[in-house]
Amino acid sequence: VQLQASGGGLDQPGGSLTPSCTISGLTLVYYSIGWFRDVPGKEREGVSCISLANGDTFYRDSVKGRFAVSRDNAKSAVYLQMNSLKPEDTSVYYCAASHAPCSAQHYSRPTWMDYWGQGTQVTVSS
Repeated sequence: VQLQASGGGLDQPGGSLTPSCTISGLTLVYYSIGWFRDVPGKEREGVSCISLANGDTFYRDSVKGRFAVSRDNAKSAVYLQMNSLKPEDTSVYYCAASHAPCSAQHYSRPTWMDYWGQGTQVTVSS
């Protein structure tokens, strides 16, 4: 099993970035895929997720209306469209896969994840 995150980078406040996560070695319809980010001094926090079976999504409150998660099962890929970026969005972003449904219960914390990809750095700065 391999999850490969890419597409982070540097942008100014108000800008946009779209990290992607490519997945191999999984039967996709049995999993949900999520995005997490590191927070200094705190537990890694869930940002968003999407069910690969039915497209259900979850967003943490601080990114609602700004971020959009999408999937392309044919390409085994999940994307995180990040708009209206803020300096507090700066972090290393990780994608992860879980048998658990995409929901606030399962994706607010990293506990339920089965597989992790390496991170991609997102920096928001003027």
